[in-house]
Amino acid sequence: MKMIVGLGNPGKKYEHTKHNVGFDTLDQVAQTLNVQVTKNEFSALTGTIKLGNEKIMLVKPLTYMNDSGRAVGQLAKYYQFYPEEIAVIQDDLDLPLAKLRLRTHGASGGHNGIKSIISALGTDKFNRVKIGIQHPQRSKVVDWVLTPFAGTDRQAIEVTMGRATDALVQWSQADLDFAALMNEFN
Repeated sequence: MKMIVGLGNPGKKYEHTKHNVGFDTLDQVAQTLNVQVTKNEFSALTGTIKLGNEKIMLVKPLTYMNDSGRAVGQLAKYYQFYPEEIAVIQDDLDLPLAKLRLRTHGASGGHNGIKSIISALGTDKFNRVKIGIQHPQRSKVVDWVLTPFAGTDRQAIEVTMGRATDALVQWSQADLDFAALMNEFN
């Protein structure tokens, strides 16, 4: 079993903002795998597909970013996912714009959604797909993350989300260790 979680904030107001690259990437994964992420359970939208012997669950927490762990923790407990079977797609202020970085574990790096998931799972040993949104030059962080990408930045992010989608589809379709993906996609 594998769970792929896209982090973001629900609602029209937050669509396609920097903080929602997790949601946007999960939408691409769902489209590629032909999965509808519409089942409302445990404060999240989910969709499930069976690929070979592997059950893949796609998850969009509806709890807002800072409380993402509530949905992820409840789903993991109910469906009995081990932390290493979970991959979380997140934005990362500390990475350059459109940089993709995969990790198998680690601290939150100040990301409140990741802090919440670490708290809910009781461990930081879950996979991360980090998409760089870079730190703002002049604006406040909260203003920065809640605005859409502009012009060429949007094009660069689309390419990175495509690479992240490729990595996650590859991970979901094969008995592949996440660390092997790191070697290929980092």
